Amino acid sequence: MPQCAAYGCRTGPGQGKKLHHFPRERSRRRLWEQKVKRKNWVASDFSLLCEDHFDETQYERARADGLRKLKPNAVPTQFTFTPRPLERCTRCCKRRDQPCLGRKEHVQLDHSYCSTECPTSPKVKTDIKDGLTDNVCTDGAVSGDTASGDKQLNISKNQCVEELRAEVARLRRQMEENAVNSRFCLERFSASDEDIQFYTRFASHAHFIAFWRQIEPAANKMVQVTRPCCIGLTNQVPHAASAMILQPVDEFFLFMNYLSLGLKLKGLAQRFRVPRSAVSRIVNTWADFLYAVLGAVGIWMDEETVRAHLPDVFQDYSDTQIILDCVGLRCQKRRSLLLQSEVLSSRKSHCTFKGLIGLAPHGAVTFVSSLYEGAISDKGILKQSGIVPLLNPSMAVMVDEGFLVGDCLPCRVHIPSFPSKRTPLSGSEVIKTHVERLIRRVKEHKIFSTVIPLSLTASINQLYTVACLLVNYEHGPLVKA
Repeated sequence: MPQCAAYGCRTGPGQGKKLHHFPRERSRRRLWEQKVKRKNWVASDFSLLCEDHFDETQYERARADGLRKLKPNAVPTQFTFTPRPLERCTRCCKRRDQPCLGRKEHVQLDHSYCSTECPTSPKVKTDIKDGLTDNVCTDGAVSGDTASGDKQLNISKNQCVEELRAEVARLRRQMEENAVNSRFCLERFSASDEDIQFYTRFASHAHFIAFWRQIEPAANKMVQVTRPCCIGLTNQVPHAASAMILQPVDEFFLFMNYLSLGLKLKGLAQRFRVPRSAVSRIVNTWADFLYAVLGAVGIWMDEETVRAHLPDVFQDYSDTQIILDCVGLRCQKRRSLLLQSEVLSSRKSHCTFKGLIGLAPHGAVTFVSSLYEGAISDKGILKQSGIVPLLNPSMAVMVDEGFLVGDCLPCRVHIPSFPSKRTPLSGSEVIKTHVERLIRRVKEHKIFSTVIPLSLTASINQLYTVACLLVNYEHGPLVKA
């Protein structure tokens, strides 16, 4: 059965009182709903209010039959609301030495039940500071010392604010650490030189950052390779205008992962959480960029500089200007037999690319040639590499026993003999070990220890040259002072 919608009123049909429907007009119905003061309640077409909630002035004159009718603009005004019972301020009684620091739940609490040591009262003010809104009791101690209570209140409030600030700072640091640890980036491994050496071949994080600072100004003008149209031609857009998924230093870190570990593009995409196409663009872009930047640095040394850094083990070969050796990179077989014959090495019986590399006796890379087909001979690669014009008769070149190019050079050629018997290391054996360590530094880039796919044919020369030139920056001196 319908009843009166007023709070606490149980008037219904058959009790001798007139029940009035809520107005159909929306504005007047909302006004009646506000007067009823029921939280989250909306009147319907069947909601009723009894005549007890209307003043006599809201009715028209009684008709002859004794019935009364509400005026068109009548508004209910007669309501009795039972106040919400007050609760005891448990926080104040729990800590009597501090004023009430309650917030919303303490605004309407009755402090009359608190002990005499509770320095609070029903007077409340709102303090807004540093983005925090606290409802704080401000009447001071009940003992009557208002100034002392206000002072104690301010001290407690300041302590609360400082604790909240410290907690916010701690949570912010924790969130930043979690964000860094969840991403595969340079900052994640900045505290471990061992990890930096594993992923980038740089000796330490300091070495990596020092090299990055040298190339960072030029990296802002980098041109990004977007899509190869044909061999030697690319569509290029400014790197700064492209959609930067990673930071520039993290892009360089990704490129060094590619060189050092020889990972597939899909593996790098999963590690760095970027699309595979983005990894391909980053690798091609940084290969071209470093090839241009590092290639512009003169690495050839004059005779005086080489002799000034000559190790003691080379005293018997003090005129050695450079140590030459060929580096072979195994590549994937091609379908065409004609093309396959061009890269087939007769010595190693598989398809290879060959390049000439020159190192100073103290360990610096001073010459890097382009890559050639594996079918080319040692003499052919020596003539085409461009190193012959850099040599003069006062210099000497050191080569391995199988590198027979003495008649092609305008200078002396040293071929140390390496005894087969296991005797204490002679000078020749020390030199051999020294040369092997030099070549090993270049081949530590794992991308060259795997079979190079045909898809990298267009950029393998840039990758090889960059890997050789980076040896001068990645490691410390080969021979310690």
